[in-house]
Amino acid sequence: MTTSLPRQLARTRRFTLGAPGAFTLSPDGATVFFLRSRAGDDPVSCLWSLDVATGRERLLADPLALLAGAEEELPAEERTRRLRAGEMSSGIVGHAADDACELLAFTLSGRLWTVRPADGAVRLIPTAGPVLDPRPDPTGRRVAYVSGGALRVVTADGVTDEVVAEPDGPEVTYGLAEHVAAESMDRHRGYWWSPDGRRLLVARVDAARVRRWHLADPSDPARPPVSFPYPAAGTPNAEVSLWITAPGAPAVRVDWDAASFEYLTGAGWDAAGPYAAVQSRDQRRLLVLGVDPATGATRVLAEQRDDAWVELVPGLPARDAAGRLLTSADLDDTRRLLVAGDPVTPPGLQLHAVVAVDGETVLFTASDEPTQAHLWAYDPAGGVRRLSDEPGVHTGTRRGGTTILQSRSPARPGTKVRAGSVEIASYAERPVLDLRMELLTLGPRALRAALFLPSWHTPGHGPLPVLMDPYGGPALRKVTAEQAWWTYVSQWFAEEGFAVLAVDGRGTPGRGPAWERAIHLDLAGPVLADQVDGLREAAARRPELDLGRVGIRGWSFGGYLAALAVLRRPDVFHAAVAGAPVMDQRLYDTHWRERHLGHPDEHPEAYDRCSPILEAASLTRPLLLVHGLADDNVVPAHTLRFSQALLEAGRPHEVLPLSRTTHLPSQESVAENLLLHQLGFLRRALGLPSAP
Repeated sequence: MTTSLPRQLARTRRFTLGAPGAFTLSPDGATVFFLRSRAGDDPVSCLWSLDVATGRERLLADPLALLAGAEEELPAEERTRRLRAGEMSSGIVGHAADDACELLAFTLSGRLWTVRPADGAVRLIPTAGPVLDPRPDPTGRRVAYVSGGALRVVTADGVTDEVVAEPDGPEVTYGLAEHVAAESMDRHRGYWWSPDGRRLLVARVDAARVRRWHLADPSDPARPPVSFPYPAAGTPNAEVSLWITAPGAPAVRVDWDAASFEYLTGAGWDAAGPYAAVQSRDQRRLLVLGVDPATGATRVLAEQRDDAWVELVPGLPARDAAGRLLTSADLDDTRRLLVAGDPVTPPGLQLHAVVAVDGETVLFTASDEPTQAHLWAYDPAGGVRRLSDEPGVHTGTRRGGTTILQSRSPARPGTKVRAGSVEIASYAERPVLDLRMELLTLGPRALRAALFLPSWHTPGHGPLPVLMDPYGGPALRKVTAEQAWWTYVSQWFAEEGFAVLAVDGRGTPGRGPAWERAIHLDLAGPVLADQVDGLREAAARRPELDLGRVGIRGWSFGGYLAALAVLRRPDVFHAAVAGAPVMDQRLYDTHWRERHLGHPDEHPEAYDRCSPILEAASLTRPLLLVHGLADDNVVPAHTLRFSQALLEAGRPHEVLPLSRTTHLPSQESVAENLLLHQLGFLRRALGLPSAP
């Protein structure tokens, strides 16, 4: 059964297929709208509704049926091919609703569709071109969408389709988030409706000064390369501005010092008016601005400063129904929620994200233990209270007094979702493996770690080679009290004869500002030291860990860490697999990389210190480099430049290029065989037999 896990992971898209998600609640909290496919291996997500009082579900939109009807003039075989290809591989990937949830909008194969839950009427709305990010106005009269870089508004009956903001240059777009906003700021929107549905707050992005990068497809030399703007560290960003506009009305520019605060990190429009959050290039200052919708004039509502960087909290800034501003601050080595400037969460409770504001109730996720995340609520009358009970990782949303709680636990696979007292069914597959995971706290820094042993291993069975399996970077925690997809990957390697150890060291989120900022100007030293210390502490506690046979594998930051491990500590690590690693820090984007290493013109030594390319000659251990050749996040130049430096230094290594693969492999056969290839490499490199 163990050999089938890679195939199952690929076929189920890491167990996400069949699981409910993308929840929207009606204003009275009585109805939930959500996406879910019909089975754990069905890639086509449908739109559903659920009655919270009765638990009754209703199918609102089935992509296969909709497109079959829209393309019924095509031959049956061609219809089937189109339905299963391209965008249809995911069905409906998102939806948006008006304030009353009387009109829902979504895209399917680039076309705009609406559904009215009251009677179930689904309608294909004619538009001027392919549709991105459609959202009804709060009154449900019109739907805004982006097409060809222009923001347009179409009436809900499809009769009138008008341009609201049209590109005025070849590199200009309206209504879309630029690269660094989507990748590094958790801002995925580029426009916001006014509450009355008459005007919009729109982001204009001009990428003319951003350097363009090009990705070719070496497997098809006839295919032209893809060109896209990518703001690498130290290079110009896109020029981002905000405008207030409406169909047929002149646009009003929002006025702030964009030269000093070039990042737009958040925006919105509520009953108290439009607002925006802007951040300086060095990320040490952040302003929350109130906007006059008539003139575009701004005033400072709140300010944050930090000597390293101001951490952005998803869901902030926001306001409650009383108009109180919600922000955050790092106080007492704790990221705390502020309401009207006052901290309302206690020291030691680390704020992760604000997930909903329902009246004067603020729903947020936070941790008082680094391996867990709970759902909490705050309101002025009741203060702070925890809504999730069992150990694990929890999130959710809330509206009309109904709370949706999404829970993952170490006691069971998958995500359990409850809307009030009703559980929303999940059809996600159960993993073919059972976990044997032990959470550990190691050493004087109380490093959190997860140890995976083979199900068949007993204390007298003998020593086990060790596979370190970290992420280790500032984007996420890998050591959490849940049965996540990556825990099954670790367990699969364990079943193949390894003791697998994941360690979350300094820089990982959830342990407070000082822990996160310990990597400021040095992404390498503290992170690698924690992996070494965690390994040694675990081996001292568990003698079955054989420190004479230690491999390490990772992806993205984890891939960078794996390569760094065999370069700097060959006395500890004997082989490494580095997937999609960031090897030249100057080739990563401005907002993310300058956050941790500063501007390369000001701190060139930090970039040199953290770029393994300059250390290529020190490689003495087996190393496998893996990279998708279509990766537009960590571009393949990282691996190719490192490989060239290794070759020039006469250092043997292996490179596995993945054709037409982006940052994370999505093709089923590639994702499956990639794990098998890593296993085979580690066995050879560590001198292990082909079977446990």
